[in-house]
Amino acid sequence: MASTGASRSGAASQRPPQGRSSRQDKYSVLLPTYNERENLPLIVWLLVKSFSESAINYEIIIIDDGSPDGTREVAEQLEKIYGPDRILLRPREKKLGLGTAYIHGIKHATGNYVIIMDADLSHHPKFIPEFISRGANFITQILLRPGASDLTGSFRLYRKEVLQKLIEKCVSKGYVFQMEMIVRARQLNYTIGEVPISFVDRVYGESKLGGNEIVSFLKGLLTLFATT
Repeated sequence: MASTGASRSGAASQRPPQGRSSRQDKYSVLLPTYNERENLPLIVWLLVKSFSESAINYEIIIIDDGSPDGTREVAEQLEKIYGPDRILLRPREKKLGLGTAYIHGIKHATGNYVIIMDADLSHHPKFIPEFISRGANFITQILLRPGASDLTGSFRLYRKEVLQKLIEKCVSKGYVFQMEMIVRARQLNYTIGEVPISFVDRVYGESKLGGNEIVSFLKGLLTLFATT
């Protein structure tokens, strides 16, 4: 049985969006995948449903890292079902890390806002309209000190130009990349807000955080604390 827990997801911007999304705004979802054959159709359906019901202009960019389970083939079918203007498959040949997946994906993003999230159903798209309508909640915190909330969450909304600047500053490539993004955002004086969400353990598939990833995460974390 999947368990749920309270979590928070962040948004970083130079100025917070006011009210609901304007008709000129477009939201690009970066969806890195590796062995998410079972989860991908459902998360895409939920995203399309959420955006459509809220009349939000969007595109979903799937960055598959050479999944051996057929995730890429599923993504190709989804591209045909929903259309290439909504589903953009931008695969890579092998698993190269979460940070580089975002770097690869943003090159293809045409929206002025970018949403990053996991494809394993741990992040429910129903919270996205709340991200957009509330934007930043104007509460900034001193990061890497008591009082900071979730630095490792991977369900976030960025202005595209802000995300591009943060990516330029970040040196991490693996799971610590998420933490470094928030640290760099604080250093650059961007506004960081949080929206409460529910985090759900994955239903299908296995966690990607194996032994090597854990070691890399700890090394990256030590480097981050030593250099910021």
